[in-house]
Amino acid sequence: MTTSTAPGWFTRRKARSAATNKPGLFGYAFLVIVILLALFPLYWSLLIGSGDSSTINKQNIDWLPGGNFLKNAAAVVNDPSVGFWRALTNSIIVSTVVSFSVVLFSTLAGYAFAKLRFRGSRPMLMFIIATMAVPTQLGIVPLFIAMSQWLHLSGTLLAVILPALVTAFGVFWMTQYLTQALPDELIEAARVDGASMIRTFWHVGLPAARPAAAMLALFTFVATWTNFFWPFIILDSNNPTLPVALSLLQSNYFVDYSIVLAGVLLSTIPLLILFAVAGRQLVSGIMQGAIKG
Repeated sequence: MTTSTAPGWFTRRKARSAATNKPGLFGYAFLVIVILLALFPLYWSLLIGSGDSSTINKQNIDWLPGGNFLKNAAAVVNDPSVGFWRALTNSIIVSTVVSFSVVLFSTLAGYAFAKLRFRGSRPMLMFIIATMAVPTQLGIVPLFIAMSQWLHLSGTLLAVILPALVTAFGVFWMTQYLTQALPDELIEAARVDGASMIRTFWHVGLPAARPAAAMLALFTFVATWTNFFWPFIILDSNNPTLPVALSLLQSNYFVDYSIVLAGVLLSTIPLLILFAVAGRQLVSGIMQGAIKG
Protein backbone atom coordinates (compact mmCIF):
# COMPACT_ATOMS: atom_id res chain seq x y z
CA MET A 1 0.00 0.00 0.00
CA THR A 2 2.84 2.36 0.81
CA THR A 3 4.61 1.68 -2.47
CA SER A 4 1.43 2.31 -4.47
CA THR A 5 0.69 5.67 -2.90
CA ALA A 6 4.25 6.97 -2.84
CA PRO A 7 4.50 7.91 -6.56
CA GLY A 8 1.20 9.79 -6.41
CA TRP A 9 2.23 11.63 -3.25
CA PHE A 10 5.56 12.58 -4.82
CA THR A 11 3.82 13.87 -7.97
CA ARG A 12 1.38 16.00 -5.97
CA ARG A 13 4.20 17.42 -3.86
CA LYS A 14 6.23 18.24 -6.98
CA ALA A 15 3.22 19.98 -8.52
CA ARG A 16 2.64 22.03 -5.35
CA SER A 17 6.34 22.97 -5.26
CA ALA A 18 6.23 24.12 -8.90
CA ALA A 19 3.13 26.16 -8.18
CA THR A 20 4.70 27.88 -5.20
CA ASN A 21 7.82 28.75 -7.25
CA LYS A 22 5.78 30.88 -9.66
CA PRO A 23 6.16 34.63 -9.06
CA GLY A 24 3.20 36.13 -7.27
CA LEU A 25 1.72 39.59 -7.16
CA PHE A 26 4.45 40.85 -4.84
CA GLY A 27 7.15 39.61 -7.21
CA TYR A 28 5.63 41.34 -10.22
CA ALA A 29 5.08 44.54 -8.23
CA PHE A 30 8.72 44.52 -7.14
CA LEU A 31 9.88 44.04 -10.74
CA VAL A 32 7.68 46.92 -11.91
CA ILE A 33 9.11 49.21 -9.21
CA VAL A 34 12.69 48.26 -10.18
CA ILE A 35 11.98 48.91 -13.87
CA LEU A 36 10.39 52.29 -13.13
CA LEU A 37 13.35 53.32 -10.96
CA ALA A 38 15.75 52.29 -13.73
CA LEU A 39 13.79 54.24 -16.38
CA PHE A 40 13.27 57.37 -14.27
CA PRO A 41 16.70 58.98 -15.00
CA LEU A 42 16.12 58.47 -18.73
CA TYR A 43 12.63 59.97 -18.52
CA TRP A 44 13.94 62.88 -16.43
CA SER A 45 16.55 63.57 -19.10
CA LEU A 46 13.77 63.53 -21.69
CA LEU A 47 11.73 66.04 -19.67
CA ILE A 48 14.62 68.48 -19.37
CA GLY A 49 16.00 67.80 -22.85
CA SER A 50 12.65 68.51 -24.46
CA GLY A 51 12.22 71.85 -22.65
CA ASP A 52 14.15 75.10 -22.66
CA SER A 53 16.86 76.60 -20.49
CA SER A 54 14.38 77.51 -17.73
CA THR A 55 12.78 74.08 -17.43
CA ILE A 56 15.26 72.72 -14.90
CA ASN A 57 14.70 75.67 -12.55
CA LYS A 58 10.90 75.37 -12.44
CA GLN A 59 9.47 74.43 -9.06
CA ASN A 60 6.37 72.81 -10.56
CA ILE A 61 7.79 70.96 -13.51
CA ASP A 62 5.46 69.58 -16.16
CA TRP A 63 5.75 65.80 -16.17
CA LEU A 64 4.96 65.59 -19.87
CA PRO A 65 7.76 66.04 -22.41
CA GLY A 66 7.94 69.39 -24.16
CA GLY A 67 8.27 70.09 -27.85
CA ASN A 68 11.86 71.34 -28.04
CA PHE A 69 13.75 68.07 -28.18
CA LEU A 70 14.40 68.18 -31.92
CA LYS A 71 15.52 71.79 -31.65
CA ASN A 72 17.89 71.00 -28.78
CA ALA A 73 19.17 67.88 -30.55
CA ALA A 74 19.86 69.94 -33.68
CA ALA A 75 21.78 72.43 -31.54
CA VAL A 76 23.98 69.59 -30.27
CA VAL A 77 24.55 68.10 -33.72
CA ASN A 78 25.32 71.46 -35.34
CA ASP A 79 27.59 72.76 -32.56
CA PRO A 80 31.05 73.09 -34.15
CA SER A 81 32.81 72.79 -30.79
CA VAL A 82 31.25 69.36 -30.23
CA GLY A 83 31.85 67.76 -33.63
CA PHE A 84 29.02 65.32 -33.04
CA TRP A 85 29.38 63.13 -36.12
CA ARG A 86 33.14 62.74 -35.75
CA ALA A 87 32.73 61.89 -32.07
CA LEU A 88 29.96 59.40 -32.91
CA THR A 89 32.17 57.71 -35.51
CA ASN A 90 35.06 57.53 -33.03
CA SER A 91 32.84 55.95 -30.38
CA ILE A 92 31.55 53.36 -32.84
CA ILE A 93 35.10 52.48 -33.93
CA VAL A 94 36.50 52.26 -30.40
CA SER A 95 33.54 50.32 -28.94
CA THR A 96 33.42 47.84 -31.84
CA VAL A 97 37.17 47.13 -31.89
CA VAL A 98 37.41 46.83 -28.11
CA SER A 99 34.37 44.54 -27.90
CA PHE A 100 35.73 42.24 -30.60
CA SER A 101 39.21 42.06 -29.07
CA VAL A 102 37.93 41.51 -25.52
CA VAL A 103 35.67 38.66 -26.66
CA LEU A 104 38.42 37.04 -28.75
CA PHE A 105 41.23 37.21 -26.20
CA SER A 106 38.99 36.47 -23.21
CA THR A 107 37.54 33.41 -24.93
CA LEU A 108 41.03 32.14 -25.79
CA ALA A 109 42.28 32.71 -22.26
CA GLY A 110 39.10 31.33 -20.69
CA TYR A 111 39.36 28.17 -22.80
CA ALA A 112 42.98 27.72 -21.77
CA PHE A 113 42.31 28.20 -18.06
CA ALA A 114 39.15 26.07 -18.10
CA LYS A 115 40.16 23.11 -20.24
CA LEU A 116 43.92 23.02 -20.69
CA ARG A 117 46.28 21.74 -18.03
CA PHE A 118 49.56 23.60 -17.72
CA ARG A 119 51.87 24.53 -14.87
CA GLY A 120 50.92 27.69 -12.99
CA SER A 121 47.42 28.00 -14.44
CA ARG A 122 45.69 28.48 -11.09
CA PRO A 123 48.14 31.10 -9.72
CA MET A 124 47.95 32.98 -13.02
CA LEU A 125 44.15 32.97 -12.93
CA MET A 126 44.13 34.13 -9.31
CA PHE A 127 46.53 36.94 -10.22
CA ILE A 128 44.28 38.04 -13.08
CA ILE A 129 41.24 38.04 -10.80
CA ALA A 130 43.18 39.97 -8.14
CA THR A 131 43.85 42.79 -10.62
CA MET A 132 40.11 43.51 -10.62
CA ALA A 133 40.51 44.80 -7.07
CA VAL A 134 43.02 47.48 -8.16
CA PRO A 135 41.30 50.82 -8.88
CA THR A 136 41.71 52.04 -12.44
CA GLN A 137 42.79 55.46 -11.21
CA LEU A 138 46.02 54.04 -9.73
CA GLY A 139 47.34 53.14 -13.16
CA ILE A 140 46.37 56.32 -14.99
CA VAL A 141 49.67 58.17 -14.48
CA PRO A 142 52.01 55.39 -15.74
CA LEU A 143 49.53 54.59 -18.51
CA PHE A 144 49.48 58.22 -19.62
CA ILE A 145 53.28 58.35 -19.60
CA ALA A 146 53.49 55.15 -21.65
CA MET A 147 50.96 56.33 -24.23
CA SER A 148 52.19 59.91 -24.57
CA GLN A 149 55.99 59.69 -24.12
CA TRP A 150 56.92 56.14 -25.10
CA LEU A 151 54.38 55.29 -27.81
CA HIS A 152 53.52 58.88 -28.82
CA LEU A 153 49.84 58.01 -29.17
CA SER A 154 48.38 60.91 -27.21
CA GLY A 155 45.27 62.25 -28.92
CA THR A 156 44.74 59.14 -31.06
CA LEU A 157 42.11 56.41 -30.80
CA LEU A 158 44.82 53.77 -30.40
CA ALA A 159 45.59 55.22 -26.98
CA VAL A 160 42.04 54.33 -25.93
CA ILE A 161 41.89 50.96 -27.70
CA LEU A 162 45.23 49.39 -26.69
CA PRO A 163 44.74 49.39 -22.87
CA ALA A 164 41.29 47.82 -23.29
CA LEU A 165 42.13 44.96 -25.68
CA VAL A 166 41.49 42.40 -22.92
CA THR A 167 39.99 42.66 -19.45
CA ALA A 168 40.37 40.61 -16.29
CA PHE A 169 36.59 40.41 -15.95
CA GLY A 170 36.29 38.99 -19.47
CA VAL A 171 38.86 36.28 -18.75
CA PHE A 172 37.15 35.37 -15.47
CA TRP A 173 33.70 35.40 -17.12
CA MET A 174 34.69 33.07 -19.96
CA THR A 175 36.69 30.78 -17.69
CA GLN A 176 33.77 30.21 -15.37
CA TYR A 177 31.34 29.68 -18.22
CA LEU A 178 33.48 27.25 -20.20
CA THR A 179 34.32 25.26 -17.07
CA GLN A 180 30.64 24.40 -16.66
CA ALA A 181 29.25 24.54 -20.20
CA LEU A 182 31.93 22.63 -22.15
CA PRO A 183 32.27 18.92 -21.31
CA ASP A 184 35.75 17.46 -21.36
CA GLU A 185 34.43 14.53 -23.41
CA LEU A 186 33.87 16.76 -26.45
CA ILE A 187 37.45 18.00 -26.36
CA GLU A 188 38.79 14.47 -25.95
CA ALA A 189 36.63 13.26 -28.86
CA ALA A 190 37.99 16.05 -31.08
CA ARG A 191 41.56 15.13 -30.17
CA VAL A 192 40.89 11.47 -30.89
CA ASP A 193 39.65 12.49 -34.34
CA GLY A 194 43.02 14.18 -34.93
CA ALA A 195 42.00 17.83 -34.44
CA SER A 196 44.74 20.24 -33.40
CA MET A 197 44.44 22.51 -30.38
CA ILE A 198 43.42 25.53 -32.46
CA ARG A 199 40.93 23.51 -34.50
CA THR A 200 39.44 22.06 -31.33
CA PHE A 201 38.98 25.54 -29.94
CA TRP A 202 37.46 26.82 -33.19
CA HIS A 203 35.00 23.96 -33.75
CA VAL A 204 34.25 22.90 -30.16
CA GLY A 205 35.18 25.62 -27.68
CA LEU A 206 33.99 28.67 -29.60
CA PRO A 207 30.47 27.38 -30.40
CA ALA A 208 29.99 26.42 -26.76
CA ALA A 209 31.13 29.89 -25.67
CA ARG A 210 28.76 31.85 -27.93
CA PRO A 211 26.08 32.72 -25.31
CA ALA A 212 28.62 34.02 -22.79
CA ALA A 213 30.65 35.70 -25.54
CA ALA A 214 27.54 37.53 -26.76
CA MET A 215 26.81 38.85 -23.28
CA LEU A 216 30.44 39.83 -22.79
CA ALA A 217 30.41 41.69 -26.11
CA LEU A 218 27.29 43.60 -25.09
CA PHE A 219 28.65 44.51 -21.66
CA THR A 220 31.98 45.57 -23.14
CA PHE A 221 30.36 47.66 -25.87
CA VAL A 222 28.20 49.54 -23.37
CA ALA A 223 31.09 50.07 -20.94
CA THR A 224 33.37 51.33 -23.71
CA TRP A 225 30.67 53.54 -25.22
CA THR A 226 30.00 55.27 -21.89
CA ASN A 227 33.64 55.42 -20.78
CA PHE A 228 34.62 59.01 -20.03
CA PHE A 229 37.56 59.03 -17.63
CA TRP A 230 40.46 57.70 -19.73
CA PRO A 231 39.33 59.16 -23.12
CA PHE A 232 38.93 62.56 -21.45
CA ILE A 233 42.56 62.40 -20.27
CA ILE A 234 44.27 61.03 -23.38
CA LEU A 235 42.17 62.55 -26.19
CA ASP A 236 41.85 66.19 -27.19
CA SER A 237 38.92 68.24 -28.46
CA ASN A 238 39.90 67.61 -32.09
CA ASN A 239 39.46 63.82 -31.89
CA PRO A 240 37.11 62.95 -29.01
CA THR A 241 34.73 60.12 -28.33
CA LEU A 242 31.06 60.97 -27.81
CA PRO A 243 31.08 61.35 -23.97
CA VAL A 244 34.14 63.62 -24.19
CA ALA A 245 32.55 65.68 -26.94
CA LEU A 246 29.32 66.12 -24.98
CA SER A 247 31.29 67.37 -21.98
CA LEU A 248 32.25 70.39 -24.12
CA LEU A 249 28.63 71.52 -23.88
CA GLN A 250 29.35 72.43 -20.25
CA SER A 251 32.52 74.38 -20.93
CA ASN A 252 30.72 77.71 -21.35
CA TYR A 253 30.00 80.20 -18.56
CA PHE A 254 26.27 79.52 -18.88
CA VAL A 255 25.25 75.86 -19.14
CA ASP A 256 21.96 75.12 -20.91
CA TYR A 257 21.03 71.78 -19.38
CA SER A 258 18.22 71.23 -21.86
CA ILE A 259 20.83 71.03 -24.63
CA VAL A 260 23.21 68.97 -22.46
CA LEU A 261 20.55 66.37 -21.63
CA ALA A 262 19.35 66.32 -25.21
CA GLY A 263 22.90 65.37 -26.16
CA VAL A 264 22.91 62.68 -23.46
CA LEU A 265 19.75 61.20 -24.93
CA LEU A 266 21.26 61.27 -28.40
CA SER A 267 24.25 59.30 -27.13
CA THR A 268 21.88 56.78 -25.51
CA ILE A 269 19.85 56.10 -28.66
CA PRO A 270 22.48 53.80 -30.29
CA LEU A 271 22.61 51.69 -27.12
CA LEU A 272 18.81 51.39 -27.04
CA ILE A 273 18.83 50.32 -30.69
CA LEU A 274 21.53 47.75 -29.90
CA PHE A 275 19.50 46.28 -27.04
CA ALA A 276 16.34 46.23 -29.15
CA VAL A 277 18.06 44.43 -32.03
CA ALA A 278 20.27 42.03 -30.08
CA GLY A 279 18.28 41.55 -26.88
CA ARG A 280 16.05 38.70 -28.04
CA GLN A 281 18.93 36.84 -29.69
CA LEU A 282 21.06 37.22 -26.57
CA VAL A 283 18.32 35.88 -24.29
CA SER A 284 17.64 32.91 -26.58
CA GLY A 285 21.37 32.18 -26.78
CA ILE A 286 21.71 32.25 -23.00
CA MET A 287 18.72 29.92 -22.59
CA GLN A 288 20.17 27.48 -25.14
CA GLY A 289 23.52 27.56 -23.34
CA ALA A 290 21.82 26.95 -20.00
CA ILE A 291 19.87 23.98 -21.40
CA LYS A 292 22.98 22.45 -22.98
CA GLY A 293 24.99 23.00 -19.80
